Amino acid sequence: MSGICVVVVDPKTPGNIGTIARAMKNFGLSDLKLVNPPALDPEGEAYGFAGHAREDVLPNADEVSFDDVVESYHTVGFTAITSEDSRGHVRFPFRTPAELADSLRTVEADTALVFGREGTGLSNEELSRLDEVCSIPASEEYPVLNLGQAATVVLYELRDLTLEGTQLPDVERERASEAEIDRLYDFFESFLDAVEYREHKRRKTARLIRRLVGRAHPTEREVSSLTGLFRRATNRLDGDVPPPDDAGGETGERVDADERAGPAE
Repeated sequence: MSGICVVVVDPKTPGNIGTIARAMKNFGLSDLKLVNPPALDPEGEAYGFAGHAREDVLPNADEVSFDDVVESYHTVGFTAITSEDSRGHVRFPFRTPAELADSLRTVEADTALVFGREGTGLSNEELSRLDEVCSIPASEEYPVLNLGQAATVVLYELRDLTLEGTQLPDVERERASEAEIDRLYDFFESFLDAVEYREHKRRKTARLIRRLVGRAHPTEREVSSLTGLFRRATNRLDGDVPPPDDAGGETGERVDADERAGPAE
């Protein structure tokens, strides 16, 4: 998709503007536009709330008119209060932020995310001029979020469109092989034999474990640890107790030893 900017209409609290600027920097956006904003003192609340966004997003914010936004962008207006059906078409139909993220993937137009005032939000007249309506699902008893919080939630949901990567490591989760998982099942059934589990319940319990492990998609390390656990438990029950240093080829045993040794420096 094309570029995304954030527009705040007639904000009253500088701190909320700073919070929105910070959220924009968190989630990869930099184009902030303000309609009729209050004065933003570089030593004041907005810059104090902006974090590192005080260095770029906030000082580079543009003051624009609502008309300019409507004429120049594909617009999405945000409201806590929606209509229940198409009879109130100003605030209906609407999307949630997650649904909006999916729909914007195919929009080849510069898009403005338009947020309203702290107390009253966007008016019906303003919403009627915007292309889409979006609302954050919240408590039926108290659905109205703080302006800065609402923008943060929305930008988080859109992060896949605005961020190329995050600070989280790119860790691949690989499911253990079927042979390793089947070996775990074999050791579990041996464990059931060792505890003299009732025969009429054994098949059902074995199937329960198979379903549980099947849904979990365990890694090789997880399966190895569980296999080692059941192997040692079965050996102990059978009176065939291996010496403490017997890893038996099980990764799980070596992992336990590593954990007992404490964290690496």
